[in-house]
Amino acid sequence: MHAETTFRELCRTQGLALTHQRQVIYEMVISMPGHPSPEEVFDRVRKKVPAISLATVYKTIHTFVDSGILCEVSLHHGPLRVDHNVAPHHHFVCKECKSILDVDESAFEPLRFKQRLPQGFKFERFAVDILGVCSQCSARSPKRSKA
Repeated sequence: MHAETTFRELCRTQGLALTHQRQVIYEMVISMPGHPSPEEVFDRVRKKVPAISLATVYKTIHTFVDSGILCEVSLHHGPLRVDHNVAPHHHFVCKECKSILDVDESAFEPLRFKQRLPQGFKFERFAVDILGVCSQCSARSPKRSKA
C-alpha cells in the first residue's frame, strides 16, 4: 500500500481530517530513522512547508499520539520523542547520547506484576526501557572501553 493511501486510511479510521500539513508531518516521521523529536521533524517539514510553525508540528504530533497513529517514547529520558512503530515493543536507551533503539516484544518472556494495580488504575500497555551506553558512546569514552 502506498504511504499516501495508508495515511489517508489512518485518518479516516481515526476520524481525523486529512490535511496537507498532517500528511507531510506523518511522511517525515515515518521516513526518519530512530525516534525523532518534534524539533527534528520540524526541521525537515519546513523544507516542504516553509510557513509551518513548530507549534503546529507539536500539536499535530500530539494529535497523532492521542489517536494512536504514533507512540510517545521514553517519557522519562528527555524531550518528547515519537515512534511510528505502534506494535508492542521495548527500547534500549543510551544514557549519554539519548539514542533509542527498538527491541522486539518477543525478546522478553511475558512479564508478570508482583503486586496488584492500584484500585481504579486502568492498564493500557507496558514498555520496558533498558538503560545503558551505546557502542558509539562506549568507544568515545576511554574509561568505558577498558571496562
